[in-house]
Order: sequence, then structure tokens, then C-alpha cells
Amino acid sequence: MKTSQKFFAEFIGTFILVLGGCGTAVFASSQSFVGILGVALAFGLAVVAAAYGIGHISGAHLNPAVSLGVWASGRMPGKELIPYICAQVAGAIVAAAVIFLIVANKAGFESVGGFAANGYGEHSPGGYNMLAAVVAETVLTFVFLLVILGVTDKTAPSGFAGLVIGLTLTLIHLISIPVTNTSVNPARSISQAVFAGGWALEQLWLFILAPVAGAVLAGIVYKSICTQKD
Repeated sequence: MKTSQKFFAEFIGTFILVLGGCGTAVFASSQSFVGILGVALAFGLAVVAAAYGIGHISGAHLNPAVSLGVWASGRMPGKELIPYICAQVAGAIVAAAVIFLIVANKAGFESVGGFAANGYGEHSPGGYNMLAAVVAETVLTFVFLLVILGVTDKTAPSGFAGLVIGLTLTLIHLISIPVTNTSVNPARSISQAVFAGGWALEQLWLFILAPVAGAVLAGIVYKSICTQKD
């Protein structure tokens, strides 16, 4: 595949992820039949949809942290890293713009509110502090990447990667929505913070650095495991 094709696939895939996950959080999380479980499932289902839709083109990273982790594991050329990240952030922001256009045209609209942005301290759904947020985002991204790298390994059974990754992301959201509203994805965090502004932009650094750290560490660890296995 050409880099341009992979770029466009990552753009579309990340658009699907943010529209499906954050859209559910913005539009429906307050409904009694949705709640935390519904939002977690929405993110997982969005990943499944994108993985089987465009995974054969770009690998469906949908997340700068995932791309960095795959690169750190030695399974992605460095020349593709920046185009992937740019495509993911662009796709996420366009999806957030669509969410904004929908919510801004709702009767009685005054502000976007939290707009499903990630936060800690008083902006954490459960009131968790910055250290708790750093630990949660780093550790859960580490786990997420280990699963991704394992299930997409050439020795793993084929055909199930998208489903496993989607279910893992659902589990991660169930664990960490109360802590940070769940990021593990800098593109998702950037897109929502752009429209929420204020505190969301001020706290954005954590939701870029912690997932990146967890992902790169996972890539290095997985590469070490595979080397020892060989």
C-alpha cells in the first residue's frame, strides 16, 4: 500500500473511533440505558468496525500511541510514523467537529461543557488526582499495546485481532472512565480538548505523555520477549 492510502485509512479509522466513542459519550452517556457500560462498548465497537473496515490497508492503529508502540517494537518503519500520527489527529479533530456541529444545533445549546474531554482532579469523573491519572493512563496503554502486539503477531491466529482489540479497549474504558474519562489515545484527547478548551487544554499534556510512555515501553518489552523467544 502507498503511504497516502495508509494515511487516508488512518484518517477514516480514527474518525470512526472518535465519532462512535466520544459521540456516544457526548450524546447519550446521560441516558440511563447507556452510562459507563454503553460508552465503553461504543469505543470497543468503533475499534472493531474500523479494524475490519480499514485494517487491511493501514493496520488500523487509530491512535498515535499505538503507532509509536508498534514502531518501538520494530514492526513499523520510522518514515511512516509522522504521517500516521498526523492522519490520526486530523481524523479525530474532524470527528470532534461533527460532534460539535450536532450538539451546537440542539435546542437550548449554550456551551459544549466537558465534551467528553479527559481530565484529572476536579475534572476527573471520580475525583482522582494527577498521579492516579498518570498511573492509569500509562499502565492501561501499556496493557493495550501488549495485547495489540500479541494478537497481531504473525504467529497469532488470524481473523480475531479486531475483535480482541475492541474488547480490550472496552475493558480499559470500564476500568478508567471514572478516573480520567479514558484516553489511552492522544488523538482522541486532542480532538475533544480543542473544542472543550480551557481546563481540557491545560491538562492535555498528561493525556499525550502518559499514553506515549506506556505504549513505547510496551513496544520495547514485547520486542525483548520476541527476541528471547526466537
